[in-house]
Amino acid sequence: MTRLTSFPSYDLLKSIGRIADKYSIQAFVIGGFVRDIFLGRQSYDIDIVCLHDSIFLADKISQVLHFDNLVIYKTFGTAMIKKDNLQIEFVNTRKESYSYTSRNPVVINGTFQDDQQRRDFTINTLAIGLNENNFGEIINTMHGLEDLNNKIIRTPIDPGKTFCDDPLRMLRAIRFATQLGFTISPETFEAIIEQKERIKIITKERIRDEINKILSSPQPSIGFQLLYNSGILDIIMPYIAKLNGKIQIESFSHKDIFLHTLQVVDNVSRESDNIWLRWAALLHDIAKPQTKKFDPKYGFSFHGHEIIGARMVKNIFYDLHLPKNKIKYIEKLIRLHLRPIAIAQDIVSDSGVRRLAFDAGEELNDLMLLCKADITSHNSKKVMEYMDNFKKVEMKIKAIEAKDNIRNLQPILNGEEIMKKFNLPPGPKVGQIKTLLKTAIINGEVKNTHEDLLYYLDNILKIKV
Repeated sequence: MTRLTSFPSYDLLKSIGRIADKYSIQAFVIGGFVRDIFLGRQSYDIDIVCLHDSIFLADKISQVLHFDNLVIYKTFGTAMIKKDNLQIEFVNTRKESYSYTSRNPVVINGTFQDDQQRRDFTINTLAIGLNENNFGEIINTMHGLEDLNNKIIRTPIDPGKTFCDDPLRMLRAIRFATQLGFTISPETFEAIIEQKERIKIITKERIRDEINKILSSPQPSIGFQLLYNSGILDIIMPYIAKLNGKIQIESFSHKDIFLHTLQVVDNVSRESDNIWLRWAALLHDIAKPQTKKFDPKYGFSFHGHEIIGARMVKNIFYDLHLPKNKIKYIEKLIRLHLRPIAIAQDIVSDSGVRRLAFDAGEELNDLMLLCKADITSHNSKKVMEYMDNFKKVEMKIKAIEAKDNIRNLQPILNGEEIMKKFNLPPGPKVGQIKTLLKTAIINGEVKNTHEDLLYYLDNILKIKV
């Protein structure tokens, strides 16, 4: 048997092993913590499985090592200790059985092999002995080490049963493949296709969490392509699945919007870890299928897809229980995502850039990143032209920002001053005057100073109330 002589939290786990020996309890660390040792990844969750008395062991460890944050979950037969940034969970080896209508198992005591077989993938069945006679010894009875080396995701038992019992594991398989750059074994992926309808019993929160983990991966397109190929995407995110397919009528064609969207998401992901910007990239063209029109002279158009797409965001976020405070951010980016491209195609005017900067506000930088990521043409000359124009827009933005501080602009002449000047009560008329001033400032017609704004009101607009 191969033994590890060094691994993260070695001293802590050695101490746990000594206490387990004192009370004749066989204990192992198992699952993701062991997997990540071989992947060279940091892991902060340690799962310790015992052949018996796991809660008793956790209590003794808490006393001997002076951990004062032991939490016992009697209903689940588990105990939890937190140590610095580590979370250590103790549980007995167990065997699980499932009903068809629920992913919540009936749990009974089981052997160590039973406990390995109940786990989702072979790479998560790896264990390390903690007792003195086997400390550091790798338990690899399910060939998880070989699958790690070969970068394969497979289940320890029949994949059809694994996914039927707990359908969330189908999403986890796709998520692990995306995060780790692994391949799902053919028989495992075939079982995902066969069991895809079972995903309907999974809560929206669980689905959301897995989607977020896929989106947070270095190359999210891997996961979304697997979701599509398996048929799961059409169930959990039909508005994304509907983007698939190149459109061809007569001699006119339009690129596959699904593949374009995945490329945009990957482009954004190379530049930013902001998951909400990645969500904006994923959703930026969702309204194209319903706005598609064909003209025999000009081909395909998708007029208004940015407006309708922005309106779809709220329902999508509510459905997946995503944070409501991020809706306006995503809506704004989708609503404005064509604007920088339109400006870049024309002569870059100060007023156009001012208006863009004002409308985008604090999201201007993210909007520009999204728009550059949206350029996915196979025509390298066209891409270079766009990028050159984008540089001009960005330079113009910096120049105007330095001069005018245009983002989230508010006229220095506030509502109270406007009411006093025109002897107005609070109401829509005050807002209309403020809007006129904002427009004038954005268009470069007046400077944002008290003197200039008052002169503009009296001598240019000549407002009478």
